[in-house]
Amino acid sequence: MPEDMPNHKDDDLVNDTSVKFLDRAIADHHENIKNFRTAYRQQKGSNPGPGVVFLTGFKSDMDGSKAEALAAWCASEKRDFLRFDYFGHGRSEGDFIDGTVSLWREDVFSIISELTNGPQIIVGSSFGGWLSLMAACQKPLNIAALVLIAPAVDMTDKLMRLRFDQTMLKELDSKGVCYMPSDYDDEGYPITSNLIEDGAKYLMLEKGIEFEGPVRILHGRLDDSVPWSLSLELAGALESKDVEITFVEQGDHSLSEPENITLLTSTLSRLCDQIQL
Repeated sequence: MPEDMPNHKDDDLVNDTSVKFLDRAIADHHENIKNFRTAYRQQKGSNPGPGVVFLTGFKSDMDGSKAEALAAWCASEKRDFLRFDYFGHGRSEGDFIDGTVSLWREDVFSIISELTNGPQIIVGSSFGGWLSLMAACQKPLNIAALVLIAPAVDMTDKLMRLRFDQTMLKELDSKGVCYMPSDYDDEGYPITSNLIEDGAKYLMLEKGIEFEGPVRILHGRLDDSVPWSLSLELAGALESKDVEITFVEQGDHSLSEPENITLLTSTLSRLCDQIQL
């Protein structure tokens, strides 16, 4: 290459945010094999430290403001970054209503196993926080640390079944599905009896959570989707001796305001420095 031509090879790797697809085959709750494609975006960097994986919230996707902010931060740090859409979410194939915790859990385990190398820090938002905790306890996945944003641990029990009114419970029993009101969807989120029953297999708070690595939790005091008290309960269930909770006094559930994004990236930066390889 001529000396006067800039070498953009590394920058191109870091800044590649194009959507790619991974062919998948996974068993549903009836043990039927479903073939589908998982959409993901992956950036490769030259930083030798741990990579970053972002797990989105329930009914969310990999193109939200937190994901984009993390992509920009990882690019600036030349750090590996992976984000993807769960089965039935975003650009990935599959029908959301067929989703279960088992399906989405397997999504996370398989994608991290197939697409990453070396230690990873998982940033998990809401439902992604629960999935992050499952991944952190799953060997041989190499999860070095967690950053959890309003983690909806044990969501199918704590935030669904125990909160449903009698009308919703009757619909769930008679029709196998009810619709949970949401600020993000006028029709509400379809919640199936299969999802609730399947989720019961993965409840973590009462059993204790065996992950011993560093955990950082960010939670808005004004969160009306996941109560901040759940983060205190989570901290008490973790075996890790390195757990820090930051409560954002005027923060909502999404924590997507510019000052919240700054808190997220600065928290991640300090954690990366702590566990630098």
